[in-house]
Amino acid sequence: MRIVILGPPGSGKGTYSSRLSARLGIPHISTGDIFREEIKSGSELGQSISEYVSNGRLVPDDIVNKVMEKRLSKEDCGKGFILDGYPRTIQQAEFLDKVSKIDVVINLNVPDEVIVRRLSSRLVCKKCGAIYNKLTLPPKVNGVCDICGGELYQREDDKPEVVRERIGIYKKEVAPILEYYRKTGVVFDLFYEPDESGGDASPDVVVDKIVKALEEFSD
Repeated sequence: MRIVILGPPGSGKGTYSSRLSARLGIPHISTGDIFREEIKSGSELGQSISEYVSNGRLVPDDIVNKVMEKRLSKEDCGKGFILDGYPRTIQQAEFLDKVSKIDVVINLNVPDEVIVRRLSSRLVCKKCGAIYNKLTLPPKVNGVCDICGGELYQREDDKPEVVRERIGIYKKEVAPILEYYRKTGVVFDLFYEPDESGGDASPDVVVDKIVKALEEFSD
């Protein structure tokens, strides 16, 4: 099955994608991971990507498309894939259609305040980079990394006001992509449902719902 997963920062795309990948036996393909691999390889494409990334600029559609086409041509994509972070523009979506037909687009609908709560609770170790969450994965000692004893801090882009700005940017970006795919009837909207305590449902519970929905899509 060929899947695109869409969702704002903090919606759980990476977490759900990695679990879905294991359950379905198909690769989870993240644009960020591919860019890093291509840069590390030293290829001509990798050098082009590095120039944009190192200068804080967006990688142009034509380069992104070439990287994705190269990745999707690999043998492990024969039975399908999960795309995370691609397509991001209509041009990319149109190009993807020429390369491979998408079976389903999973659209993660998570309330803004839930995302703000998740991301603004995140803490990162200055020394080793370990990630904690004040609500769901707190350190044993407040402000101190369990692993190396380093100082924990909140990243600038995880502050509530910045998170809300990031959500707004995402919504503007994804609106035309969703409209594009809704016309073909492949969008599955997964709405946020808290657990019995009012907190986030476990990733495995959410993935169970996704797998069930995918089975219905493939019938």
